[in-house]
Amino acid sequence: MKETQRKYHFEKSLELQKKFHELIPGGAHTYAKGDDQFPEFMPPIIKRGKGCRVWDVDGNEYIEYAMGIRSVTLGHGFAPIVQAAYKQMQDGVNFIRPSLIELEYAEEFLDYIEAAEMVKFGKNGSDVVNGAIKLARAYTGREKIGICADHPFFSVSDWFIGSTPMTAGIPEVVKSFTVKFNYNDIGSVEKMFAENPGQVACVILEPVKYTEPTDNFLHKLKEVCHKNGAVFILDEMITGFRADNGGAQKKYGIAPDLSTFGKAIANGFAISALAGKRELMEVGGLKHDKERVFLLSLTHGGETHAIAAAQATLKFYKENQVIEKLYEQGRKLRVGLTKAAADLNIGDYFKVIGPDYCSVYNTLDENKDHSEEFRTLYLQETIKRGLLMPSTIVSYAHEDDDINETVEKVYDALIIYKKALDEGIDKYLIGKSVKPVFRKYS
Repeated sequence: MKETQRKYHFEKSLELQKKFHELIPGGAHTYAKGDDQFPEFMPPIIKRGKGCRVWDVDGNEYIEYAMGIRSVTLGHGFAPIVQAAYKQMQDGVNFIRPSLIELEYAEEFLDYIEAAEMVKFGKNGSDVVNGAIKLARAYTGREKIGICADHPFFSVSDWFIGSTPMTAGIPEVVKSFTVKFNYNDIGSVEKMFAENPGQVACVILEPVKYTEPTDNFLHKLKEVCHKNGAVFILDEMITGFRADNGGAQKKYGIAPDLSTFGKAIANGFAISALAGKRELMEVGGLKHDKERVFLLSLTHGGETHAIAAAQATLKFYKENQVIEKLYEQGRKLRVGLTKAAADLNIGDYFKVIGPDYCSVYNTLDENKDHSEEFRTLYLQETIKRGLLMPSTIVSYAHEDDDINETVEKVYDALIIYKKALDEGIDKYLIGKSVKPVFRKYS
């Protein structure tokens, strides 16, 4: 492949970066968007997006493969969704009583997520995950939470963050309430329950992350949960509108007690959902004589234009083969990038992993160990070639021409990657390395 590279510059972004840090702690409202996640001297500040492409304040154009941290599946500025939200805005966005659109979408959503009987809307994923945890605790009368140790994120709340290295400000007693098990390891689940008899209110995990469930793991996990009196929760924040129409729970034929959704539910608009069995969900309602549970009470929970966007997104999914295209374009990207690495004899050092509808890449050093430095080098070389690629996540807007252009540019970037493997990364990496989000010190 022939390297074609135009000059990318970041003067305006770098200048604005200083102002961001003066006004916003960390310089961003989401850790995954922080400066420490991108090359030091290449911090694109985005001005606009269309389809699968974005433009920064310096006029640089990129094909994006993060798609709003997986929240945008159809494409930036996708007309049917934007128009639905705009139309609803003109009739008001928030009222003192529930609006009709809340009921309409609840019916549509529950028709889509077949195992669920009731639903409550939020704005962020953490809203509804926290709600699921509270329901499980109230329903069981227990305090401990079993989380999958192999899955990176569930909530911004202390019960989860206390299980990471970023424990500043979190009481020790809160940290003690969270226990862990491993994915595809039913023995670790049984061990967790045995070590905390009668104390675990629920288990929560993503249905799938980078490896498929094996040996009927999800069904066995649910069985062990119920045997021990715990609630079985699936976090479908990522898989819900990517793995299958009806979520990964439909794909794998597993009916959770509770499940949570967000991100792509409205193509980037802020809405999330907690769905589940009536007997659990009603604990957060009015039709019982038990102690009241403060489930979710959000000023913007019923925000009408976000719900209209979600309605339009669901409608588009039903009328078009969105899921099929995510799989297909993801497969083409994976095959292309894998071949590019193999052609350069570095297939053991750069790998695309995870399901095709939502894959990521792994950057390995000369010793075949995971390397943040080589991740930074890869980001550095792809950004300068017009790819904003902290992952390999595709959208409905990624066409074959976009994939082909990406593969060519990644090949050129991997030429530098190979040189760094052979000659030492210090010769090619400019600036500081990116760092893991969850770390003890900045």
